[in-house]
Amino acid sequence: MSDIVLCKSPKKPIILGIESSCDETAAAVIRGRKLLSDEIISSAPVQALYGGVVPEIASRAHTDAIDEVVARALKSAGVKKEELDAVAVTYGAGLLGALLVGLSFAKAFSYGLGIPLIGVNHIRGHLAAAYLEDESLEPPFITLLASGGHTAILYAKSETEFEVLGSTLDDAAGEAFDKVARVLSLPYPGGPQVEALAREGSCSVPLPVMLKGEGDYHFSYSGLKTAVINYVHTKEQKHEEWSRADVACSFQHAALDILVKKTAEAAHEKGVKTVTAGGGVIANGYLREELAKMCAREGFKLVLPAKRHCTDNAAMIASEGLLRYRAGLFSPLSLNAEAYIPLG
Repeated sequence: MSDIVLCKSPKKPIILGIESSCDETAAAVIRGRKLLSDEIISSAPVQALYGGVVPEIASRAHTDAIDEVVARALKSAGVKKEELDAVAVTYGAGLLGALLVGLSFAKAFSYGLGIPLIGVNHIRGHLAAAYLEDESLEPPFITLLASGGHTAILYAKSETEFEVLGSTLDDAAGEAFDKVARVLSLPYPGGPQVEALAREGSCSVPLPVMLKGEGDYHFSYSGLKTAVINYVHTKEQKHEEWSRADVACSFQHAALDILVKKTAEAAHEKGVKTVTAGGGVIANGYLREELAKMCAREGFKLVLPAKRHCTDNAAMIASEGLLRYRAGLFSPLSLNAEAYIPLG
C-alpha cells in the first residue's frame, strides 16, 4: 500500500485529514499533535429515515459535502492549503463508493499541491485518536478497540507497529449493540439508544456471561446477542410483561464488563503502565466509567479520546497520518479504496 520515502520533515508537520468511510464527511487539520480544526458534515439524519446507512445515499452526500467540509477545516484552522505538508485520507475499510469520494479528492489535492498522500486504515485511525488527547503519549501501551466492525485488544509496540492479542470471533461489540437495538425497536443509530435506555433499567435479565480463560483475549458476541433475541421473543410469544430498559441494562453490562476485565489482564501481562481505547463503542458512558475505575484500581494511566473522536471523524485520520508521515510511509497515487482490511 505504501511507498517508504526518506525525507527531511518538519518537527510539527501540518496535515489535513479526510474521512468518508460511512455516513460522516469529515476533515481536520493538525500541527504536530495539536488539533487545529475538526469539521463534520453528517448524512446520519437522512440515513435514520431508512433505519441504517444506504450506500448510494452516503456516496452522494459525500460528493456534495467534501469540498465544503475541507474548506471549513482549513478556514477554522487558520491554515492556507499551500501550508499543508501532507494529506491523510481513509482508504479502507468502509463503503467503497463513500471511500472513493474522499480518496479521489485527497489524491487531487495532494497532486495539485505537490505534497505527500498518506492512505490511512480506518481502524488504525481509531487507535491513533488517543495521541490527540495526550501529547505525551508514547508506546508501549495496551489499546482496547471496540467499534461496529471490530473488537480487539492490542499491544502497541511502537507508533506504527502493534500486536493483536485477541479479537472477536464473530460479531463485534458495536454490531451487537445495533442488533439488540433493533430487537428493542430503538431508532438508528442503535448504540447510543441502548445506552440511554439502560440508564432507566436494572441488570435483572439473566444473560450469559462471556468469560474466557486467563490469557485468552478473544471475544464472542453472537451467543449474547442470540440470548437477548430469544428472551424478547419468548416474552412476546407468551404475552408476558418485560422491561426494555432492564434488557438494555443487562445486555450492556454483559457486553462491556468483559472488555474491561480482559483489558486489565492484558495490561498486567505486558507490564505496561498505560491503557488507551478507540472506536465508536468507547463513546459509551458506562464503558468509559468502568475503564476509569479499573485503571484507578490497578494503577494504570488511562488515555481516552474525547467522545467526538471515538465515532468516525477526520482528526483521528490526521493523527494516524502524522505517525505515518514521521515514518516516511507515503502512498502512491495509484492507491485504491478497499472495503475490507484485515485487522492485523
